[in-house]
Amino acid sequence: MKPHIICHMMSSVDGRIDCQMTAAIEPSEVYYQALDELHLDAVLEGRVSRQMHYALPEPFKTDDPAPVNCEKYFAAHASDHFEIAVDTHGTLRWPHDASDDNLLVITDEQCPKKYHDYLTANGISWIACGRKGINFKRSVEILAENFGIKRLGIVGGGHINGAFLQAGLIDEVSIMIGGGIDGRAGMTAVFDGITQKDYPPTKLQLNDVRRMGNTVWLKYSIIK
Repeated sequence: MKPHIICHMMSSVDGRIDCQMTAAIEPSEVYYQALDELHLDAVLEGRVSRQMHYALPEPFKTDDPAPVNCEKYFAAHASDHFEIAVDTHGTLRWPHDASDDNLLVITDEQCPKKYHDYLTANGISWIACGRKGINFKRSVEILAENFGIKRLGIVGGGHINGAFLQAGLIDEVSIMIGGGIDGRAGMTAVFDGITQKDYPPTKLQLNDVRRMGNTVWLKYSIIK
């Protein structure tokens, strides 16, 4: 069993997702209004996005790199909403009040056990899953079975969106296209990072179109 998974993003007309850029073309309130309407139990972001906006500047360091070396999880407390960070190797440090936001961190099993001890001591929930790199399929099963998450939002960045897409885990795409163009070379797209040159396009079924301010909100389901 896994949650129903929706990728929800704001982009420019050319599909770029840099947060400062999208905030310049449409107030962020529009994005969060739409996010609220999706009625999600949790939202998940990749390491780069979380580091940029929420984590402390200095990384976590330990003199004992011994890994947790098994699938394991820790639920700091029950909640009806979680903020999930993907941090494969356990590098992010968190503000003292991170547990107030019901933070949950996902690592792989090679992440140092000391990092999980750090999270536990600070009241932060965590999952260790995957021998070499995170096993996203199993991770979302743990989220459903042990944290009660039925509707999960994937909210970036582009590489974590691409990883969930490639794993076949996304059920819906909720994309908000703001009235602006980025055009800068090398900027991340909504879905990015898939290196397989012959990877086939993912077909979508358009379910809804809505105008919000100067933004068009499109909702699709994945054709499987």
